[in-house]
Amino acid sequence: MRTYHWGIIGCGNVTELKSGPAYQNTEGFKLSAVMRRTATKAEDYAKRHNVPKYYTDADALINDPKIDAIYIATPPDSHAYYALKVAKAGKICCIEKPMAPSHDACITINNAFLAKNIPLFVAYYRRSLPRFTQVRSWIDANKIGTIRHINWHLSKPTNAIDVSKTYNWRTDANIAPAGYFDDLASHGLDLFAYLLGDYSVANGIATNQQGLYSAQDAVTANWLHKSGVTGSGSWNFGTETREDHVQIYGNNGKIQFSVFDEKPIIIEQNGQSESITIPNPKHIQMYHVENIKKHLLQQSQHPSTGTTAVHTAWVMDQIRQPS
Repeated sequence: MRTYHWGIIGCGNVTELKSGPAYQNTEGFKLSAVMRRTATKAEDYAKRHNVPKYYTDADALINDPKIDAIYIATPPDSHAYYALKVAKAGKICCIEKPMAPSHDACITINNAFLAKNIPLFVAYYRRSLPRFTQVRSWIDANKIGTIRHINWHLSKPTNAIDVSKTYNWRTDANIAPAGYFDDLASHGLDLFAYLLGDYSVANGIATNQQGLYSAQDAVTANWLHKSGVTGSGSWNFGTETREDHVQIYGNNGKIQFSVFDEKPIIIEQNGQSESITIPNPKHIQMYHVENIKKHLLQQSQHPSTGTTAVHTAWVMDQIRQPS
């Protein structure tokens, strides 16, 4: 089997446990280089994770002839800048989600890779997690009949950073126009496209209720899937308690789960209820990365590509229009 040598641009928190080790532990992949602008932090990461090379210059990493593929794990506002360089270099790429802050930027990125026929993946890894492939198998098997509607409510209290008004790129409107909605809701809305098919219509109301940061902090939405399934959602980041509830309604039952919590997934049909607990892997992007390998070996199509992420970005843009 060929070994693909990967490099990471932006070895921050998300790469420590969620993703970096997944690239190291996947057979046929090797994490061979990392890049961070601060040399001491790049060197520290490389030493702790047994990565042979580190860089402070992204161009040097991208153009390293021994690197076959690049994982971009920087804040979203820099994704296009680095991704276009990777496409120009003709290398395989995976980009952290969201793919970019706007639908237009995502189109630009995706087109650059399509033009060169280079694989592009986006880290919407929930499409690959067993708990959600189980939900999809129930839907595909018609376990709850014809799907009619999906609803998601996600809320959480303000945190210490929010209250102190300390700078946080996740709530900077220039990087994430709808703040935590961009970071978190994108996962669920992308997952729903995987479960129920692409969207045809989406609209919403987005506002800033608390005035703690520049991004929007409260969003509601309605949408329609091409299959005819209706959907609704609400996301609020200033509530008393944290909640994460999804319900899919069919004409013969209901499926319940959480997007982020490892709560049991529950199916109700014909007056009976079944609950299944499927824990996430220690390195949550493991299945996502393994599916990248299968895609590169032409064993299967990866569920999260640049094209699917462009569609998710369109939905996000439609929903987060300011009120």
